[in-house]
Amino acid sequence: MVANSKAKLYDCLIVGGGPAGLLAATYLGRFRRKVLVIDSGQSRAKLIPLTRNCPGFPDGISGPALLGRLRRQASRYNVRFLEGYVTQLFCSRGTFSAKPTNVRARATLIATGVVDVLPDIPELDMLITRGRIRICPVCDAFETIDRSLAVIGPSANAVAKAEFLQPYTRKISILATGTLDNEGRAAAAGLDIAVANPASIRATDDGVSVRLIGGERRVFDAIYPAMGATINSRVAADLGAECDELGNLVTDARQRTAVPGMYAAGDVVNELNQLSVAFGHAAIAASDIHRYLDRPVL
Repeated sequence: MVANSKAKLYDCLIVGGGPAGLLAATYLGRFRRKVLVIDSGQSRAKLIPLTRNCPGFPDGISGPALLGRLRRQASRYNVRFLEGYVTQLFCSRGTFSAKPTNVRARATLIATGVVDVLPDIPELDMLITRGRIRICPVCDAFETIDRSLAVIGPSANAVAKAEFLQPYTRKISILATGTLDNEGRAAAAGLDIAVANPASIRATDDGVSVRLIGGERRVFDAIYPAMGATINSRVAADLGAECDELGNLVTDARQRTAVPGMYAAGDVVNELNQLSVAFGHAAIAASDIHRYLDRPVL
């Protein structure tokens, strides 16, 4: 596809309006670059009911509130926003274009993140908002000290996450999706963690009610899914960016992918999925993009 020469030319197109994309937009805006952020509105950060693990917010902040602050900050520096999905990227003579939009840019930052696989249960959004379904124990396990927790997912994933949680509470169960293999059962037994198979999960006033196969009912303060995630790296990979065996985009120390002028930051890169990591990626990538843009256009 040949880029439309009449389309507005930006210095940088940022695909993804999560923490990494928004902070990079602020940096580039303050570098007086013309920036467009295309955002689907599905940032993983929206699933954070409250985090006290984000630098600068000792009393905590919700994911939606943090995203709102980051977007307002970027908007002060003439960053433009477009709602939608980028389904395909093209590059011709050092200029990127994005389908289905009529956009061109001299550099692009992929900050598309990941999508967690979550249990298919009623009232899921409400349980997330209440902190009854929790996504990230690195972020908030401290708030679950001595609480009754369950980890739901396939055996290997669930056992690993339950083991991580044990220093915070001994009241942990595994809700195995499917049959727990012998290795998984042995690992759970070695950790003294009970294993059961869930039949249904519902919200209650005091937590999350789980009816087990066989009829027994248990109530947990919170449930952590350990069901994997989909990495949103396809648009970059289709253009030639390298991915690891899991599908994470591979970058160098300056967040550069294998495609000249294409960068990646945040959860779509194989690093610890944390706000502080995303912010670090954003600062590094934006600073190098600024230098890259000083090069002559071919």
